[in-house]
Amino acid sequence: MRTIIRNIVFYSFSLFALTQIISGVKITGGIETFVLGGAVLSIMFLIIKPVLDLIALPFNLLTLGTFSFLSNTVILYLLTLFVPEIKVTSFLFKGFSYSGFIIPRTEVNQVFALIVSGLTLSAIITFLTWLIRK
Repeated sequence: MRTIIRNIVFYSFSLFALTQIISGVKITGGIETFVLGGAVLSIMFLIIKPVLDLIALPFNLLTLGTFSFLSNTVILYLLTLFVPEIKVTSFLFKGFSYSGFIIPRTEVNQVFALIVSGLTLSAIITFLTWLIRK
């Protein structure tokens, strides 16, 4: 029971952090939606993610594991279907510049916004898992 509640809180916080990092992810409805989204996300990671990883195994072997974030993108898309208060929309990336490295201002469409959001969600979950294990 403790691990179920921990996973729900864990994924709820991941969704909250995702809304703070990416402006294209909108969650309306308050804390109830974060908890519902965390519960649905924990169920999806328990049931759907192993199936998606098994289906994508040949691609993961070819790309040495970098294709695995696509399963998080699919799970995020399914989450937006199951919980209508969670939306991923297109957004404007304001650009980035650091020591001569420049990423120009660009508009991100909805498909690429899902990919970026899935990649960011994967990074947040990996970071939080690393924090808990330390």
